[in-house]
Amino acid sequence: MSPSDPCPHYIEFQHVYKTFDKPVLADVSFYVNPGETVAIIGRSGVGKSVTLSHIMGFLRPDAGRVIVAYEDITDMSEPELRGIRRKVTMVFQSGALFDSLTVAENVLFSLELRQDYNAQNKEDVVNGLLGMVDIAHARDAYPADLSTGYKRAVAIARALAAQPQCVLYDEPTTMVDPIMSGHLGDLMLRLKRQLQLTSVVVTHDLDLMYKVADRVVFLYEGSVIYHGPVAELDKADHPHIREFLEMDRVV
Repeated sequence: MSPSDPCPHYIEFQHVYKTFDKPVLADVSFYVNPGETVAIIGRSGVGKSVTLSHIMGFLRPDAGRVIVAYEDITDMSEPELRGIRRKVTMVFQSGALFDSLTVAENVLFSLELRQDYNAQNKEDVVNGLLGMVDIAHARDAYPADLSTGYKRAVAIARALAAQPQCVLYDEPTTMVDPIMSGHLGDLMLRLKRQLQLTSVVVTHDLDLMYKVADRVVFLYEGSVIYHGPVAELDKADHPHIREFLEMDRVV
């Protein structure tokens, strides 16, 4: 496929390589279809977050092509990438909330540039999103008053305020208790079903993967060793996958 040809997949990596001090991504190829959720899993340091950074255009590959929102973004300028980022948004592991703003004000921030919304429209959208992610009761709280899990829920609401086509989640259940982890997984699944969002989830949490993902990309030493349906992962015969799954069962 040449860079000018249309891509049938919403996101696609085509033989992507990236090296810093050492190779981080090595001939990585996978795709994400519209409306589906793909989980990227593997141990720390295998290139999961680097993959998300390529989807957002924060990093460029040393070789290969990156397709996002059906467009080849590999050589896009920053102004062109801003158009892509209106379609694809990211929920950072830290939440990246503004400490000086309330929960409602953090969500409202994504709406401030919308010229087609008046003040009442914006207020209605904020209230609706906070209700959707089950944190309406915390609208006047500040991030410092919230648990890690609730901060992630606020970050999801703020991401949705931009009305994206696709959401990238970076370790959404890391450092949250099992109850909140289950709640976040339920929320992500509900959003997928209600909004038909395309999603990519980087996670160590296999319970979350099994709950929300349609397909899995398993990275090992910067390469894809499995790309297929969640239901087939248990049948994979790669020794590292077997070890990874067995260790999770033990834990």
